Amino acid sequence: MIPAIQRPTLTDIRWLLVSLGLVMALHVAHLALWVSAAIVMLGLWRYAIAIGKLDFPRLMILLPLTVLGGLGIMLTYHGLFGRDASVALLVIMLSLKLMETNSRRDFMLLTFLSYFLTTTAFLFNQSVVVGLVMLLPIICLTATLVGISHPNGSLGWRHPLRLSGIMLAQAAPVMLALFLLFPRVPGPLWGVPQDSYRGMTGLSDSMEPGNISQLSLSGAIAFRAEFKGEIPKLSQLYWRGPVLWHFDGRSWRMSSNRLNLPREMLRVQGAPTLYSVTLEPHNRNILLMLDMPTSLPSNALLTRDYQVQSREPVRTRIRYDVSSNLNYTLAARLDGHERELALQTIDGENPRAQALAEQWVSSGKSPEQIVQTALTMFREQPFSYTLSPPLLGANPIDDFLFNTRSGFCEHYASSFTYLMRAAGIPARVVTGYQGGEVNSVGNYLIVRQSDAHAWSEVWLEGRGWTRVDPTAAVSPLRIESGIAAALPESNALPILSRRDFPLLRKLYLSWDAVNNNWNQWVLGYDQQRQLDLLSRLAGNRLSWQDLTIGMMLAVGVIGLAIGLAMLRGKQIKTDKLQRLYAKFLSKLESAGIKRASHEGPLDFGQRAAARLPHKAQAISQISGLYADLRYGSKASAQALERLRNLIKGFKAS
Repeated sequence: MIPAIQRPTLTDIRWLLVSLGLVMALHVAHLALWVSAAIVMLGLWRYAIAIGKLDFPRLMILLPLTVLGGLGIMLTYHGLFGRDASVALLVIMLSLKLMETNSRRDFMLLTFLSYFLTTTAFLFNQSVVVGLVMLLPIICLTATLVGISHPNGSLGWRHPLRLSGIMLAQAAPVMLALFLLFPRVPGPLWGVPQDSYRGMTGLSDSMEPGNISQLSLSGAIAFRAEFKGEIPKLSQLYWRGPVLWHFDGRSWRMSSNRLNLPREMLRVQGAPTLYSVTLEPHNRNILLMLDMPTSLPSNALLTRDYQVQSREPVRTRIRYDVSSNLNYTLAARLDGHERELALQTIDGENPRAQALAEQWVSSGKSPEQIVQTALTMFREQPFSYTLSPPLLGANPIDDFLFNTRSGFCEHYASSFTYLMRAAGIPARVVTGYQGGEVNSVGNYLIVRQSDAHAWSEVWLEGRGWTRVDPTAAVSPLRIESGIAAALPESNALPILSRRDFPLLRKLYLSWDAVNNNWNQWVLGYDQQRQLDLLSRLAGNRLSWQDLTIGMMLAVGVIGLAIGLAMLRGKQIKTDKLQRLYAKFLSKLESAGIKRASHEGPLDFGQRAAARLPHKAQAISQISGLYADLRYGSKASAQALERLRNLIKGFKAS
């Protein structure tokens, strides 16, 4: 008799351990060190059991290990919920499950859970590299399923691997059809745990000396922008972020929305600049647009000072099509309360800066002349632009203007805005990004965190809020050519923001173009993009019903094509065993006993033995031996030779 359930072989265990190892490797970078060590220890322990060196652990050992694993996760990750804790807990539980895995059912359960664990790698990183690397554990997990499901038991490593590759290749066209045609729903199907948002970098809603200079040390991409026409000059690319009004002597903050002031009036001239922004997640409500935005993304808000904000924090990569006008007049008239906000200073602080501004006013200079005087001071006096400015004292504006004279953009924007206010000119600080790097491979703009910037806006009669960038007076190269050209200590910058590795930068830009296409057409393939793409291909607007019908037809056609390709030009081939059994069936058929198409060899053998009782023993021997050779796990050349002799000597009459 053939056993109903075969135990997995040593080869199956090896496949499972290798597959699990590849899955765990996807997560090792964000697992605690002790979790990685536990995975390795439990894997080696299970292999020692497989080769007979150790026995399976008893429940009295597994239960404490499980409790310790759970407690360890809770203490390490401060709880059992959230992205990091949940993935680590799943990793530990899967590894412990190995210690009691000894049946096909257990192997299949572990394999399917490992498929799920593989996909959780996208919770940490959704790059094309991770997508490609994930293929390796998926192939090995599928090969594991092939091995434990095969009726003949142990197989060599080549056959499961080859069959796994063939099945996944056959599934790829179906996967592509479902990806393109399966109706998308607006918004995600599930939420991402809160701890997924830790470590995101980006602008803040406040600014103090050191904030932006620290951000400029990051080479992370803030966003990418694709322009419908020619990309504007770098000196025109001011990406507007938080507008800061309140100054407490050291830091600048946004004004409260509870003031209910009317929105500033915007007048634009010339044609708008059309572009698309792909914004990386930063866990804030800030949406970056060029000065000045004239159309908004869907579900976005526009504040009274023309900051564009999302209704929810940006926690996933988003893309929006917008327009801006680079020639504009903002707030030709200034509200009284708004003027008061824009002139706020603190009495008694920074007396030297106050005295300097009063000197400019008493000399009879107009507001425009005072602005130029301040810029001339920054340009002609020994101020320097640096990522490593000295610390400032109790009066930071005075200390910077008259002592250290070394700073980054936030130092210049802060001190210039303060001087303007002290001179009676309404002024405020604007933070955001300036410039970017043109990727000629994909013809789009890359803006990194190192491009973070701060500038000033002053209100001038008849001109409204006017952008003034005091950093440009100190370091024109920063505005015209980017931060790497402006800083002598460029080695402090992230390597991808520097210019001393041209070959590396060229390779990186080529790779970033690949990543950008991945972001746009795979990760960013949302409902709107799906409908737009398929409507262009079909020539008319499609509905959800059209997509559903198209998806079903496409999957059916692909399945039919694959089936025909597999069968085309192929005939059913028989092996030696089948040919021997066919001779046996032929001898029985000559005696009037024909095998029905639904009968297995053992059932047919019982029926034939009942019809020919004098040949019952020979028929049972042949049928049983054939079944063992065809479906059993102990096939051998000797058994095949014995079957040949039995059939050769068999006579039905």
